[in-house]
Amino acid sequence: MSAQKLAVTQEQVLAALRDVMDPELHRSIVELNMVKEITIREGTVRVDALLTISGCPMRETIIDSIKDKVRELPGVERVDVQLGVMTQEQRQALLGQLRPGPQRQSPLLAPTSTTRVITVASGKGGVGKSTVTANLAVALARRGRTVGVVDADVYGFSIPKMMGVSGKPTIIDQMIIPIEKWGVRLMSIGFMVDEGEAVIWRGPMLHKALTTFLTEVHWGDITDLLIDLPPGTGDIALSIAQTLPRAEMLIVTTPQSTATGVAYRAGKMAEKVNTPVIGVIENMAYYLSAPGADPVYIFGRGGGEQLAKLVGAPLLGQIPLDPAIREGSDRGEPVALGSPDAPSARVFYQIADAILAG
Repeated sequence: MSAQKLAVTQEQVLAALRDVMDPELHRSIVELNMVKEITIREGTVRVDALLTISGCPMRETIIDSIKDKVRELPGVERVDVQLGVMTQEQRQALLGQLRPGPQRQSPLLAPTSTTRVITVASGKGGVGKSTVTANLAVALARRGRTVGVVDADVYGFSIPKMMGVSGKPTIIDQMIIPIEKWGVRLMSIGFMVDEGEAVIWRGPMLHKALTTFLTEVHWGDITDLLIDLPPGTGDIALSIAQTLPRAEMLIVTTPQSTATGVAYRAGKMAEKVNTPVIGVIENMAYYLSAPGADPVYIFGRGGGEQLAKLVGAPLLGQIPLDPAIREGSDRGEPVALGSPDAPSARVFYQIADAILAG
């Protein structure tokens, strides 16, 4: 780097750039060796930086962040940012920083990982498992956690719609960068297929997709990873138990006894694969026709309590039938974010707090 001696120095500029984070990798661009050169001339600071790939979707965000930080320095009148692209060797060095060690293993799988992994399971479809996952992820993020979500329901993925996300993730060589929305890092097969396309895979392909989501996605320093499981006790649930033996499970049910009986099978599977069940969530528990009105138990009552006793775990919350849930899901804004004072949203935050206290 070269510079003409002015009020601002290269060292000051470099120090300011340490606060510029790559918006996808969540690390300083200085730490990632993305700053190639700094030139200072007559009040103008030029920063030459390197993108990981030529089609980086966050290039404008990086440019704006560099300009904002450097403009704060005394004596800077103008900031010029020029972006280039890393060579293959530079990208490999970057990957080595993000995944140190000869195996380049995802930190998520390391025995020293501190990420809490929680699978969200149900015995049958249609009980609101994905709704619980999306809203719980947002609630945890609003509590200051760094949260990731794996949409493992490959055939019936719905997390992208519920979180208001479209498009494809950035891929740096063999490393996939999750898409982030509402402060939650997301990965779904829905990002990999065209809209309306059916996923027609056998078991080995399902296992490969899940393994990719867990081992080849750069989750970064997340504190919690929620995994939205497909209904039942099939291949995906077993693969997660084998790949992430530290995982815990939440079971979602509805109040009627039929749903409870089916959900109990998920609890039995968890027992057989040594996955602790940390709680039961009862969705569609009741309906409030007006504030202060008596609850109407449209689908019966007591199923959540019954299931909790059967699996030996606490009933963490009873989520009411709330139009705000459907409205939020349709517009891609979970109710816990868009209507935090709604009756259902308050229960999601109650569940989040119970998980954090557990």
